[in-house]
Amino acid sequence: MTIYQDNNYEPMIQKTLEKKRSRFSSYLDLFVGKRSFFAFIRYEIITSLFENCPGAAGILLRSIFYKFLFKKIGKGVVFGKSVTLRNPYKIIIGNNVIIDENVMLDAKGIDNNGIEIGDGTYIGRNTILSCKNGDIKLDRNVNIGFNCEIYSLKSVEIGENTLIAAYTYIIGGGHTAGDIDTLFRDQQKHAYGIKIGKNVWLGAKSIVMDGCSIGDSSIVGAGAVVTQSIPCYCVAAGIPAKIIKERKK
Repeated sequence: MTIYQDNNYEPMIQKTLEKKRSRFSSYLDLFVGKRSFFAFIRYEIITSLFENCPGAAGILLRSIFYKFLFKKIGKGVVFGKSVTLRNPYKIIIGNNVIIDENVMLDAKGIDNNGIEIGDGTYIGRNTILSCKNGDIKLDRNVNIGFNCEIYSLKSVEIGENTLIAAYTYIIGGGHTAGDIDTLFRDQQKHAYGIKIGKNVWLGAKSIVMDGCSIGDSSIVGAGAVVTQSIPCYCVAAGIPAKIIKERKK
């Protein structure tokens, strides 16, 4: 387990703004991801001009110009309208990826690697991938439905061909609550990490808590809350999620 203390890393925007010397440097750290005036100008021009362009013209223009923002980007990537990018220089995107409208890709952190999205992955409308000094890695052909959130304080890995239905939350980290005299936001943070295997199916509105792993080809029922690891080839459901069936049998 990793415990993050406030004097090492403070993921909260409010505290970051308080400690920086200027709003400009805060903006560079939180949004652009590089303390470079040239990087700032490039980020501002590209996002301002093309982020909200509608229709086929917008998709075409973003496919041409967004490639200058990322650490690495493959061929055939489609960006919908109003995609929010934070620290794009820590984001790697493979070939033939589709990122729907209103998605947020937030790779910010001090010493993390950021976000890696494999070939053929689809990220649905309104979904958020949020790094808080952690990493998020999606293998190839992952399919994420709309209104999902993946949060990483350490590491979240999702295997190839995994299906994640709408309104699913994958929570890779959290706050401790041992000190009743300290605000929750000011207490230490814990992060075990999450690993989800290949060909997993997470049902709609399911939740995967920090420290859990889900084995290959397993199914998590709709509305289930995963608080313990699930082996391969199992079906789990309920709150908390329990194994109700072994698929190989």
